[in-house]
Amino acid sequence: MKISVVICVYTEDRWEDIRAAVRSVRDQRRTPYEIILVVDHNPDLHLRLKREYPDAVVVENTHQKGLSGGKNTGAEIATGDVVAYLDDDAVAEPGWLEALEEGFQTPSVVGVGGLTRPLWATGRRPRWFPEEFDWTVGCTYRGMPTVRAPIRNVMGGNAAFRREVVGEVGGFHTGIGRSVQGRKSRPLGCEETEFCIRLSQRRPGSVMLFEPGAVIGHKVPAPRMGFAYFRSRCYAEGLSKALVASSVGTQDGLSSERSYATRTLPLGVLRGIGAALRGDLAGLGRAAAIVVGLAWTAWGYAVGTARLRLGRS
Repeated sequence: MKISVVICVYTEDRWEDIRAAVRSVRDQRRTPYEIILVVDHNPDLHLRLKREYPDAVVVENTHQKGLSGGKNTGAEIATGDVVAYLDDDAVAEPGWLEALEEGFQTPSVVGVGGLTRPLWATGRRPRWFPEEFDWTVGCTYRGMPTVRAPIRNVMGGNAAFRREVVGEVGGFHTGIGRSVQGRKSRPLGCEETEFCIRLSQRRPGSVMLFEPGAVIGHKVPAPRMGFAYFRSRCYAEGLSKALVASSVGTQDGLSSERSYATRTLPLGVLRGIGAALRGDLAGLGRAAAIVVGLAWTAWGYAVGTARLRLGRS
């Protein structure tokens, strides 16, 4: 397969991160067919990248500002069989593309997502931070499969799709995710969740696959390791889930979340309490964080749903 790797970028503040991401793609055992850098309405960064990477495809986002627009631009520019997306603050392990390609050997598979590990700015996980909420920092979380398995949706920073299906179903919606209110406002998300569900609805029998061999490391800066960001990210996720449910229906839009809230999180609370009883008092912090995270996400969903209903009335 010819795999086009798309990295969406937006700020010079991540210059070294971008260079590390590109370098990790170039160092793959499976050589990418092309590397596409999509610059989100930043002419200075666009020019700088064109000078730095004359052998890559460096283009400006031709759609609405935001991650969804950048991903759509990348898919439209790509000429490979598969479009693989990598976050601009992530680094892929050498076997990443090889593992993604392996996931597409079954014709029914239209999307493959990999394992994303957190790279904490301090070198270690905050003791209060529960693994069940690693999604708040863009990483694979406890409750996801640990072996290759079908899933409802992939995580957008470590994902690949057959190129033709992206345009076929209308691409990523720019009305969901950080493109809604700008980069410096609420940390919204879920554009890949809505896209995967919509794709499965329009192409019955299509499979999204989790491939644990496709590993990347995702950098977690110090501001995102604090409890304030944790709460705001959970609340924003609830707002985003309301938009997803409005777009694809509550049944499909919340199918995975029901199991997560009723099984994964209660087990996480018990695990934290058990750890505290064995002498790890930080376990109580993890248990409390799970409760707070669920409450803030539910509150965000309620607020988002109410806003949508008021907007329609």
